[in-house]
Amino acid sequence: MAVKVVACQSERVPRFEPFRALRYAASDLDDLIAPPYDVLSPDDVAELAARSPSNIVHVDVPAGGDERYENAARVLAGWVDDGVLVADDEPSFTIYRMLFTDATGADRALVGVLGGLEVVDVGAGGVLPHERTTPKASTDRFDLTRATSANLSPVWGLSLAAGLSELLAEPGEPVGEVMVDGVRHIVERVSDPERVAAIRDHVAPHDVLIADGHHRYSISRTYRDEVRATTGHSDTPAEQTLAFIGELVAEQLSVEAIHRIYTGVTADELAATLAGSFDLTPIDDPTPATLAAMVAEGFLVLITPEGAQRLDAKPAAFDGVRAIDGAWLEHALAGSPAVVDYQHGLAEVTAAVESGRAAAAVLIRPVSVAEIERTAREGVLMPPKSTFFTPKLRTGFVIRPLSQT
Repeated sequence: MAVKVVACQSERVPRFEPFRALRYAASDLDDLIAPPYDVLSPDDVAELAARSPSNIVHVDVPAGGDERYENAARVLAGWVDDGVLVADDEPSFTIYRMLFTDATGADRALVGVLGGLEVVDVGAGGVLPHERTTPKASTDRFDLTRATSANLSPVWGLSLAAGLSELLAEPGEPVGEVMVDGVRHIVERVSDPERVAAIRDHVAPHDVLIADGHHRYSISRTYRDEVRATTGHSDTPAEQTLAFIGELVAEQLSVEAIHRIYTGVTADELAATLAGSFDLTPIDDPTPATLAAMVAEGFLVLITPEGAQRLDAKPAAFDGVRAIDGAWLEHALAGSPAVVDYQHGLAEVTAAVESGRAAAAVLIRPVSVAEIERTAREGVLMPPKSTFFTPKLRTGFVIRPLSQT
């Protein structure tokens, strides 16, 4: 069932608008679509680029040195000139469906809509972050946006508009689909003016919570401000950014944990510090069954080169601390020289410790959808990398031009 809204609606709500989307003219999209840039390794990029000279990574993850952004812009413009990409005749929305089986074995059908979400100032309301972001010195996304004048990868937003899923249930005009890693990705165009207006008007009166893409949204704000300063206008396409908006309903959403890996201390030093807040008990090496037990029984797991230990919170150790594992660890390790990094996936976490890339790691539990909403509605931010929404939206189904047309 839908998660109950626990706080009042923000006075300011963001606009959500259709746009003339750029889409691949091909009907077979398997060799053209890619995962989001921030989950791709160099080997992934090379493999995708080799599939087709028109794969979206040639623009979204351009190769080369300082000239790579200009190269990406030339490639994108060439695709438009050559008819590889074709613009919709009229402003449209795009329904995006993902059918998959989650890590627990439950079948899920997630649906949302791609459109232009208004870019609002920090603290203005309407578009709500749910976790603190880690500093990113790289200007990669900003430089790429500036060069290509396009939104390539969508922000993932969750709307508090009850009934949005029902509104999107009727199929739109088929655009294409791909099956990747057991996930069926389906996209459908909605260009009928009445249905476009119905979707826009349904989303418009409600807050949008950013589920994934906080950094992308921040870059859109920086880009918008530059366009305003350069043009003197506040009515350009830079006032919105490409976003996938789905309804905040727990049965659709699959949220996994992003675990913590640590350097800057030894494994013994980390364990000694954690012992101030947790009872430590040796256990067998963790397996997927351990992750399920963590949720059912309420414990965390410390992984060191010598083995694993169960972490059970001591009575009153976290009084006054929000019941989120990331917040517990920040509290327990306050003042410690431990340096934290973030890693999704049990096998990847274990490999980081075994290889020596990390001195130790802590497996944490996924945050519930209800807790994600509660913290956002109360104006509280979770620790960085508290949530990992799956499956990831694919890049390339829709490109949103930022130049005036």
